[in-house]
Amino acid sequence: MITGEFKRTKLSCYFAYLSMSSIFSLPPMLFITFHNMYNISFTLLGTLVLVNFCTQLGVDLVFSFFSKHFNIKKTVRVMPVLTTIGMGIYALSPVIFKDNIYIGLVIGTVIFSVSAGLSEVLLSPVVAAIPGSTDKDMSLLHSLYAWGVVTVVGISSLFFVVFGKTNWMYLTLFWAVLPLIACVSFCLSPFPQMDISHTDSKAPKKNRAMGLLLCVGCIFFGSAAENSMTNWISSYMESALQIPKTVGDIVGMAVFAVLLGLGRVLYAKYGKNISNVLLAGMAGAVVCYLIAGLSDNVVLSFMACIVTGMCTSMLWPGTLILMEEKIPSPGVAAYALMAAGGDFGASVAPQLIGIVVDKVSESTFAVELCSQTGVSIEQISMKSGMLVASIFPVIGVLLLLFVRKYFNKGQNK
Repeated sequence: MITGEFKRTKLSCYFAYLSMSSIFSLPPMLFITFHNMYNISFTLLGTLVLVNFCTQLGVDLVFSFFSKHFNIKKTVRVMPVLTTIGMGIYALSPVIFKDNIYIGLVIGTVIFSVSAGLSEVLLSPVVAAIPGSTDKDMSLLHSLYAWGVVTVVGISSLFFVVFGKTNWMYLTLFWAVLPLIACVSFCLSPFPQMDISHTDSKAPKKNRAMGLLLCVGCIFFGSAAENSMTNWISSYMESALQIPKTVGDIVGMAVFAVLLGLGRVLYAKYGKNISNVLLAGMAGAVVCYLIAGLSDNVVLSFMACIVTGMCTSMLWPGTLILMEEKIPSPGVAAYALMAAGGDFGASVAPQLIGIVVDKVSESTFAVELCSQTGVSIEQISMKSGMLVASIFPVIGVLLLLFVRKYFNKGQNK
């Protein structure tokens, strides 16, 4: 049980993780507004997403190799301030960069993406290092991202209805202020002792490195399985299922996020045997993607999309829990490497699906299949993308089976 003096530390981590969700969920909601108000192309807007993930990946890698050179306590306290600065520049781009607003959006994205990368690297090991902390605390930490997405989407949608999308900068400034609460809370909270190296582990370095590498592979495929649907559920519902965009965004994305958070909360309350949970979740994701790619039933395909949220809910935090169980005192560098694996999966998988969708839509095979079946080429290409996405959880299942055998073998020695 976490003692009283560290409860505020845990709550600070929770609030920081919650407030961080605006970084990922607010910008996509503004893309159409940016396109219409400032004539920014969709290619450039899509590049902002790439800048976000690449920046986070860079932060992950820096901490993987140079974690011992950082003051963890000071870095965690500064992290929310970077979020506020980045979101502030993002919001004030029309004022600061009148001639080229896009430059301001890029600068703001880079700064708050550094903060996002730091949160992935540092918040999990801080919670894990708190005396009395359990894997359920870790699961609850990661569940707050999903609840944050639901909150940001709900409040932002209401703001746009009342004040209009042209006032987007005031909404962004509102979300920019919230991380400062986490900063103040961190400054008033004690920090646990944290290991930033691997020196106190008795496990052979070769075995330890192999075990960590396997965990990185698991989080890569788990993140790929989660983020493939996260990034494509809206387009899939609109193009493949012919569901109105507003309904698909609100019902599809919101319910997906709710199930994502619910799965993590349920594990935090009742969960055990994380390897079984990971295997079941990865196998469930395979089924969901296959149904989305092969079924002609709109209701069944719709349900498969949103249930993917529950199936993939523990694939990222659960792999961190698995690492903590199998690799004693992993250290901040290990968490950074895990975050890099997760961010890489979140970057590669959605991009691959986009390439597949474009290639299939341009192929003569798709045109012929369209004429024979009466199904639109958009439906065929989107469903093809979902079928390709199923590859990630399929490989994830095979890898998890090997990982369980590997760690069980090591324990029996």
